[in-house]
Amino acid sequence: MNANELNFAYKVRHALNEHLDNLPADTTARLAAGRAKALACKKSDAPVRARMPQVAFAGEMGNFFKEPLSWFRRLSFAVPAIVLVAGLFGIYHLEQQQRISDTAEIDALVLSDELPLSAYLDHGFNAYLASQGE
Repeated sequence: MNANELNFAYKVRHALNEHLDNLPADTTARLAAGRAKALACKKSDAPVRARMPQVAFAGEMGNFFKEPLSWFRRLSFAVPAIVLVAGLFGIYHLEQQQRISDTAEIDALVLSDELPLSAYLDHGFNAYLASQGE
């Protein structure tokens, strides 16, 4: 029920209660009988059962190690973490190898004098050579 319907129901109930004393006795009896019949047809309030799995958050490790298949759950947590660390290490290693290769190529070109003269005039190249010498 939304707010408008609930408000209307309260107004109707209030209006009926206001004029309850002015109703004829047979009308009051019929209303009482109708109410009793409606209450008899009403379903009894039974508790609602619903299966709800336990919600676990990232920081909540209470039952993580106590369950019977905890070794499988630990493994399912550890394998992706190991793969992530190995992947990050691999990316770092690849970037380092690429940087070493680029530096070696520039050094080889500088030492063999196959580098164009405009490279020596570039201020960025001079700054790069200065930073590599430190």
